[in-house]
Amino acid sequence: MSMYYDELKTFITLAEVKNFTKTAEILHLSQPSVSLHIKNLEKEFQTKLFIRSPKRLRMTPTGELLYDRAKQMMALYEQTKQDILEHHHSVKGELKIGASFTIGEYILPLFLLDFQQRYPELELEVMIGNTKEIVELVRSYQVDIGLIEGQTNDKELSVHPFMQDELVIVASNCHELAQKEEVTITDLQNETWVAREIGSGTREYFNHFIRSNGLKVKSLMIISSNQGIKETLINGNALSLLSRSVVARDIEHGHLSIIRLKNPPFYRMFSYIYSPIMENKQNVRIFLETLQTNWTGANK
Repeated sequence: MSMYYDELKTFITLAEVKNFTKTAEILHLSQPSVSLHIKNLEKEFQTKLFIRSPKRLRMTPTGELLYDRAKQMMALYEQTKQDILEHHHSVKGELKIGASFTIGEYILPLFLLDFQQRYPELELEVMIGNTKEIVELVRSYQVDIGLIEGQTNDKELSVHPFMQDELVIVASNCHELAQKEEVTITDLQNETWVAREIGSGTREYFNHFIRSNGLKVKSLMIISSNQGIKETLINGNALSLLSRSVVARDIEHGHLSIIRLKNPPFYRMFSYIYSPIMENKQNVRIFLETLQTNWTGANK
């Protein structure tokens, strides 16, 4: 049997409006075409579908049967068309994201959960490193997109700020500066600090903070992990400059304290970076669109 798509469509419409002229108008057909469609179906199914009475058009019992089945057939046909369309347009394959430690460990996970629910067939891989390492991964096409703290001067990459981040000075609750209501820059002279490694965006900001305020550092310990720094602070007597997102839970649970510095707060931007050839990759585009709608203040 050949699929009488147009005929069935005409038949359904005629069964519902019970008028040849109206059916022709709705489907933009001539009236003889409507009649021909019905004739073709009657021939195909070897049955009469309508009883034409002067007053109105009535369906025969076999017409009623075909009407129910035709509705099902059309619905199945449309659904199949839709499914095939979605199959070709669904977001599949993989997306490799490079993220600096602060973003990758504390900002990205919640966002990715949401993103994965929206695009379940997309395989996500996150590589975490410091800002310098992420820039390198983006440059060498090992990741499709990078999320970094601060900036990069790499002329070959496209850099876009997407979120503001606040940095805070933290210490254990027992630290003498944690007890003070108000701390000045002078109070920070000759203190012991724990900092991230060179190449980290947080470290870069720390260096800038120390330099611009002319601070002398009594002793400096370097740990290439935010978690490692926090453990050191909780159990020791040092200070550190970290993103608020990194210490939020520790502050909430009373494991660490923010030093109440008299100065205005420290802000920096998180940026997403990519190599221009990645821009047209569908998965990258979708990720960026979601990123921009999720974080208000995202600049295109």
